[in-house]
Amino acid sequence: MPTALSSTDTNRAARPEPRWLRPVRDVGHLMRFRAAAVRRRAAFWWAVLLLGGITVAAATVPAFVPADDDRRLEIAVLLPSAMAGILAISAISSVASGGGRELITREQGVAFPVSPTTDHLGALLLAPLNIAWLIQAWVLLGATAYALANPVQVAFAQVVMVLWLGIATALGQVIAWTVEAVRRRPRGVVTMRVVLGALAVTGLYVQLSGQLTDVLDRVPTLWLVVGAVTDDVGRWALTVAVQVGVLALTVLAGTIPAHWAARRLPHDELRVEADTRTPRPMPWSQLTALLRIDRASVWRAVPMRRGMAVLAIGPGLVALLGDLPWSTITVLPGLVVSGGALLFGVNAWCLDGRGLLWRENLPAEPGLVFAVRALVLAEFLGVASLVTIVLASLRAGVPTLAELTAVACTVTVVTVQVVGAALRWSDQRPYSVDLRSARATPAPPVVMVGYSARLALSTTLTGLLFSGLARVPDPTISLLVAVVFLAWSSWRLVRTRRRWVDPVARARVVTAVAA
Repeated sequence: MPTALSSTDTNRAARPEPRWLRPVRDVGHLMRFRAAAVRRRAAFWWAVLLLGGITVAAATVPAFVPADDDRRLEIAVLLPSAMAGILAISAISSVASGGGRELITREQGVAFPVSPTTDHLGALLLAPLNIAWLIQAWVLLGATAYALANPVQVAFAQVVMVLWLGIATALGQVIAWTVEAVRRRPRGVVTMRVVLGALAVTGLYVQLSGQLTDVLDRVPTLWLVVGAVTDDVGRWALTVAVQVGVLALTVLAGTIPAHWAARRLPHDELRVEADTRTPRPMPWSQLTALLRIDRASVWRAVPMRRGMAVLAIGPGLVALLGDLPWSTITVLPGLVVSGGALLFGVNAWCLDGRGLLWRENLPAEPGLVFAVRALVLAEFLGVASLVTIVLASLRAGVPTLAELTAVACTVTVVTVQVVGAALRWSDQRPYSVDLRSARATPAPPVVMVGYSARLALSTTLTGLLFSGLARVPDPTISLLVAVVFLAWSSWRLVRTRRRWVDPVARARVVTAVAA
């Protein structure tokens, strides 16, 4: 961080620097600051190498997969729609997190203030550290390689695709910062809810009226795909030059709404801290008191409420628009539950912050505290899954008994599976996080990549398994498989509870979270 000049500064350091360079330098300082806080450096570099290797493999290996020309042409035709979809998902995820991830927390920002431009550039750098973003990027690069096959064409086309990923990310940040600036105006929250509702209704109308294909055929990304696959070097160079210019302008444009948002008070976050609450009747038991405290801590946090809305409604709307059958709906609960756990479950005790020290002074049995936290986390994930299933079922028709059993088993299994994994990670690697900010994450970005990859892999495989069982006429098979999964996950959950009951292990978690 830049500080005031002192008598020990050299003449070179005393020279004034261009104003546009300071945010870039500050981002470098903050990135080094975050990198210095990484606990397991060897694991960090292995993760970087792994992600880089997967990216290179995704961009090259599909080109050598045998396939006929018709199949490659089908994939090539879908590339413009895939690029537009990446832009939409980048915008939605950035809007839900209030503009992006934080390079520095709000509490640390009091002592080390950074400019909105630095904040915007930092959010851009951290945006790819998200498994959803990475999977989209790998799918797009893989589809491009598969569609072209020719190594020279693939190399040229991947340059266009990588630049598009940068443009989509930067455009998503511009939209997110603009939405955040509007939300912080008087009646801004209501305005944005009306706008988002109108967009959802419009999308539903386009799908139901059968105009979705016509709309996708007119997306501007078609011009980029033509430039990426063309044999004309001049056309390819023009495409790349336009993309570089758009990317630079988009990054600069994001600083404007970022400054607008920084000049206004975050109403959502301040309302939580300044609101007046009426005392409620005394609870009947320890269990009731702990449930009340934990539920309030979850639903009071701004990132929880926004994340829940996106996770519950987003996949449900996609299923509704796509007219998914019941056998495919079984995949959705796993995705929703994984995303919900990433909001706070992977560091479940961070919801209390310093208040966890006070919680430990309460005359409550540690085992009961653990059970209540697991129950509240399961409630949070289960409600999101049920909302998604209800939305997806509106066009799926009447399910058979086997399909209904498979969906119910999937929700139960993935919820217990994810709760067990999240509480285990919360015990093994606790972090001190301020979740009052709408942009906060329960763990450092690199760690979140690992968490999200492991959760997405396990829950997706579970969902695919029950998707196959939904086609089996006998629902007993789904129940038997679910019992095996639940027994394994419950045993791991009980083992984590034993560790939490241990006062030494619990003190380590409390000290780390409340630090």
